[in-house]
Amino acid sequence: MRANNLVAEDSTTPLNSIQTGGVKRGKFRKPMQATKPPRSMWASRKRLLITILSVVVILAILVVAGYLIAQLIKSKYFFCSKSMKFLPLEQACDGNADCAEGEDESSCVSQFTSNLTFPVRLATNLSVLQIYNAAENKWRSVCADSWTQIHTETVCQQLGYTVKPSHTTVSLTVLTSDLKRAFCAVGPDETKPVSCSVSIQTTCSSGSVVSLSCSDCGPKGSESRIVGGQSALIEHWPWQVSLQLNGQHTCGGSLLSPLWILTAAHCFTGKAEVSRWWVVAGTTYMTTLGGSAVDQIIAHGGYSSAHSDYDLAMMRLTKPLTLGASVKPVCLPPHNLGLTAGTPVVVTGWGHLEENGHLSSNLQEASIPLIDHAQCSSPTVYGASITQRMICAGYQQGKVDACQGDSGGPLVYLHQRWMLVGVVSWGVGCGRPDLPGVYSNVDQMLNWVYTVMQKN
Repeated sequence: MRANNLVAEDSTTPLNSIQTGGVKRGKFRKPMQATKPPRSMWASRKRLLITILSVVVILAILVVAGYLIAQLIKSKYFFCSKSMKFLPLEQACDGNADCAEGEDESSCVSQFTSNLTFPVRLATNLSVLQIYNAAENKWRSVCADSWTQIHTETVCQQLGYTVKPSHTTVSLTVLTSDLKRAFCAVGPDETKPVSCSVSIQTTCSSGSVVSLSCSDCGPKGSESRIVGGQSALIEHWPWQVSLQLNGQHTCGGSLLSPLWILTAAHCFTGKAEVSRWWVVAGTTYMTTLGGSAVDQIIAHGGYSSAHSDYDLAMMRLTKPLTLGASVKPVCLPPHNLGLTAGTPVVVTGWGHLEENGHLSSNLQEASIPLIDHAQCSSPTVYGASITQRMICAGYQQGKVDACQGDSGGPLVYLHQRWMLVGVVSWGVGCGRPDLPGVYSNVDQMLNWVYTVMQKN
């Protein structure tokens, strides 16, 4: 038999060889894509962020530039909205109607002179209510007989106050002679105006008269002691406001109620267009933010820049301020408060810290004494320039005084509450020896102040 010897040979065919017609490599698999390096991704995001920031910065620059251009135009021109044209600012409030329907003359500082006696007043430091009887040309103190809270609210409304009005009684035994020369009592009908025509008498059956507090005004704050002054907090003097013309502090003022500011008439000489003025309240540091618009400015009709007499003006805001710790009215003084020379008073403001200096960024306060009227009107001081509508305050040696930028601001006196006895008016220089500051005497013009608030 023939035997066949089989020799094993190495196979050249791989074990996982693909047969004809089999699945080819990669036919159903997608190739993996390479991931961007993290650094490349951050670079893209950084470029996007820079682009966004650049756009924001450019928009901010455009907004600021637009605001500045608008302010510049507003400081030079009056815009007639109905006829769509600009007028030189000098032509606004010049007495000639240059815009359609005279809109350039419709929002101007007005003047008002009151020839009538305001029918009610508070007298002396007791705040005794008195009513004027026109028929006999006499003031009569009001008996506490039949007096009610509704009567209190009615009279306080006449006086321009509506915040927390209250009344107390004062015994006839403590009244000065001028307060008990004549009396009247109100009737029980609370719907009628408070009047002395109801009952005129020589005494009060109750043995007392009415004393009013018409507002939560003049809160007692700091008693600490502008040129020679020191920094202050608005919470101590919350009636102090900044009057700003075209965004620039121009004068100070005093808040009398949520709607009314008392200031100086000379602040508006040559600056008669009302809409350019704003009132900033409630801030210690000078700022142009958060101002309130003004819809009326009324200067005393007796004022003229030639003699500075009757230097008072009032501003009415378009909407009332919200009262709080840093925004609160000052009390108007009662008639015949009787302050004497040497009485300490306080002046506040953001005015120059020295003559021909710069405005203060921080509210300043300074305590100064009142000066006797005869001394201030002597030939060695101001002479005949001082009238009964003016009071003087300061030191003989000077140093402490109001200055430019303080004009229109408050001069206040503390008697239980802070009272507005003066308004910064004029003087020669700032803090010079023997040349004290001159202030409008609020007591002498209370009739005008109350009449303006009532009629407007």
